[in-house]
Amino acid sequence: MYDAIIVGSGPNGLSAAITLARAGKKVLIREAAATVGGASRSAELTLPGFTHDVCSAVQALVPLSPFFNSLPLADLGLSFVEPAAAFAHPLDDGTAAVLYRSFEKTGETLGIDCATWARHLEGFVNHWQQLIPELLAPMGLTAHPLLMAKFGLSAMRSAKGLAGNWFSGEPARALFAGVAAHAILPFDWTASAAAGLVLTVAAHVGGWPMVRGGAQELSNALARYFTSLGGIIETNAPVTTIDELSNARTILCDVSPRQLIALAGHKLPDRYARRLGRYRYGPGIWKVDWALDGPIPWSAPSCADAGTVHLGGTFDEIAIAEQAPWSGQHAERPFVLLGQPTLFDSSRAPAGKHTAWAYCHVPNGSTVDMTERIESQVERFAKGFRQRILAKHVMSPADFQTYNANLIGGDITGGANMFSQVFARPVLRHDPYSTPLKGLYLCSASTPPGGGVHGMCGYWAARSALRRDLA
Repeated sequence: MYDAIIVGSGPNGLSAAITLARAGKKVLIREAAATVGGASRSAELTLPGFTHDVCSAVQALVPLSPFFNSLPLADLGLSFVEPAAAFAHPLDDGTAAVLYRSFEKTGETLGIDCATWARHLEGFVNHWQQLIPELLAPMGLTAHPLLMAKFGLSAMRSAKGLAGNWFSGEPARALFAGVAAHAILPFDWTASAAAGLVLTVAAHVGGWPMVRGGAQELSNALARYFTSLGGIIETNAPVTTIDELSNARTILCDVSPRQLIALAGHKLPDRYARRLGRYRYGPGIWKVDWALDGPIPWSAPSCADAGTVHLGGTFDEIAIAEQAPWSGQHAERPFVLLGQPTLFDSSRAPAGKHTAWAYCHVPNGSTVDMTERIESQVERFAKGFRQRILAKHVMSPADFQTYNANLIGGDITGGANMFSQVFARPVLRHDPYSTPLKGLYLCSASTPPGGGVHGMCGYWAARSALRRDLA
């Protein structure tokens, strides 16, 4: 008999398993795939010797996560690379706005907003040790009400309203547009500024690091630590119903609400199952990975300082592109998120060669091929890019869902980040990790605090199980 069986070995499934094992519990992980990691896996997608991150590629929240900060990551053989800049945003005039850890250096790229950027953000950055743990926790009483109120007043604004109020020049407005677009929300929606603020604070505090060797190395390190605590992992072991798991006191599912219904709907109360069924998924992504003959030839040389590059031009242009998938449309000039890991981690490609990846947001489940539009956006800011492509690998929203069943319609964030699902994720419930079925918990990115590699959804779900059923 196990104290707990974890269904799924993504970062949250692994963090839940580790939290329970550290509490002395006997834990088994069941993983359907041949390797652990969920959406944090790597593979040779293009050519031999070129390592690509299939989904998660930049670990922006790992340096700030209380869960990850509690682990002996270096002792597990894990190391990170931090680019000189977290992200860059090239403009059509050949310049780029760039976010460095330093406010001063960032300001040098922002023109008339050089001082404004720091004035609005440094208070949050200076108090990140109080701010971030509360942002990565379920809603509840706060130990820092004034700080959280100040952050909330900004975070609950629309990205359009905040950028228009804070910044006068296009470089700063565009730089914020790029980071706000990670929320995959229209810029005029309430709280569409929130994710941009969190990720900007993370960039100034800890950079946006990447795991040396690829995201799979992080998953492997977590798995090694879990097994060192006595935990057991079974791969190629899909679960089709929770009835298979009667040899456990508790079950924690690193799955989306739709999968939870498939696994346990026959035992869940009808009202709860219906509420799960109304959970809304956001737009999907269309992604391209490239093997390159050389680095991307950016028109703005400072783009080579950044691990992530946001492509889309002005704030207004990006706003139009990010509205499109919510209207069932495909932007002619989509906003493109691009990563260039081998500029900072040469272990991922043969000597002198490089990898890069990019994706854009599309309607959930879209089948429209966006490869040409993505490559045109890269070429727009890096003339000659296409001539450096040796091979490419394309993934559609359907490919992502086939690869990982949690990525419904290509949604990589565990559900739409709309205002209602910030406060009710996956449903409005005092303990969002528990279900009405005793001993059954949800520990995926569909629970607070939501998407991203931070492990806190699994950590809080495990804490809930320890308190309710495994005390």
